[in-house]
Amino acid sequence: MLDSKSMLDKFAQLITFNLFNIAQDTELASSLNFFIADVIKIMLLLAVIVFVVAILRSFLPPDRIRKILAGRNVVWSSALAALIGVFTPFCTCSAIPLFLGFIEAGVPVGATFSFLIASPMVNEIALALLFGMFGIKVAALYAGFGLLIAIIGGLFLGKIGAQKWIIDIKTKEIAHKTGLMPFKTRLIYAKKYTVNIIKNVWLYVIVGIALGAALHGYVPVGYLASIASREHWYAVPVAVLLGVPLYSNAAGIVPLISVLTEKGVAIGTVLAFMMAVTGLSFPEFMILKKVLRWQLLLFFILTVTVGIIIVGYLFNYFIF
Repeated sequence: MLDSKSMLDKFAQLITFNLFNIAQDTELASSLNFFIADVIKIMLLLAVIVFVVAILRSFLPPDRIRKILAGRNVVWSSALAALIGVFTPFCTCSAIPLFLGFIEAGVPVGATFSFLIASPMVNEIALALLFGMFGIKVAALYAGFGLLIAIIGGLFLGKIGAQKWIIDIKTKEIAHKTGLMPFKTRLIYAKKYTVNIIKNVWLYVIVGIALGAALHGYVPVGYLASIASREHWYAVPVAVLLGVPLYSNAAGIVPLISVLTEKGVAIGTVLAFMMAVTGLSFPEFMILKKVLRWQLLLFFILTVTVGIIIVGYLFNYFIF
């Protein structure tokens, strides 16, 4: 019996060779096969994971999250906030209103920053795609180290008194009543949420897979490895610097890192690149500048950058 991967490969080959009549053993055929199979696999994976997470998220509206975090030990609240950040909207622009709401509700500053760091950096989309492409070990280690960065970073920013550098902006939150939903309503909510997420990320997914497909078919094996291997100590910081000017989310960048790894680039280097793209970017800094003074924004950037570089080195030299 064919497994799902074999079935996708067979379907992709049917379209490539039979429908488009492209000659086998060519770069174009290799790229197109990769593109078709990955588009189907990733879109299905996204739909299922986001739907399940949306149902789980419906039990945690913002007011309930604030009650969970407020008044707890700072380390425990930072760990909880980072974990909650994984299951909240996965871009900074949508995380900031919750971040400000936490500040106004008296949630410890360290916990609010743990949430803000974890929200774009570690999310259900990245976990789903990494699990589908690399297996549970890479996905779990990515989640674990990402959460560790968020927790330690939040505790550090809380320790230096970061609250004095937060611009006083009053948020006007819409009341969330998801916690009171009957299960049928949760299913409807999850369906709408999933459709909305797919609408927002499908272009990133297609572009990411297209770039990956081009690398897969046309870049010789070993070429990228020769310039970004683990033997080059500077590969990780350079990957982080390259990721900062880019703006994407995990849905668009994970397909690309899959191919980079396949071409021989060290896993720590590509994960550092992905974390920089999703957790550090110029558009994100512009959004954060509206609510953080420059001193705090600088501390935030340095904290996350150092954490990502450490994770890259750990993966390159001690884990894989």
